[in-house]
Amino acid sequence: MLTLTENAADAVRTIVSQTPDAATAGLRIQGTSASAEGYALTLAPAPEQGDTVVENGEARVFLEEAAAGELDDKVLDAQVTQEGVRFALALQQ
Repeated sequence: MLTLTENAADAVRTIVSQTPDAATAGLRIQGTSASAEGYALTLAPAPEQGDTVVENGEARVFLEEAAAGELDDKVLDAQVTQEGVRFALALQQ
C-alpha cells in the first residue's frame, strides 16, 4: 500500500485544512503512469466509491482504483518550494 513520508503527510494536512470539508476531505490521486496525463492530484471532499484510503494521522489520500494498483509499492514524498508543493513518488525500501 502507498505510504506517506512525514513531509507528504504534513503537506496533505496543510492543503486539506484549508477546505470547508477538512474533516472528511483528502488528496485524491487518479490515473496511471501509462496515460498521457499521468497521475492527477485533486482535492476531494470525501473518497469516491471504490477508492482506497491511505491515512497517516490526519492526512488522508484517496487512491482511484487504477492508481491504487500502480502505487501499491510506492512512497509519496513532498517538498515545499516558493512555487508551492511538489509531490514525488519513489519505490518503498
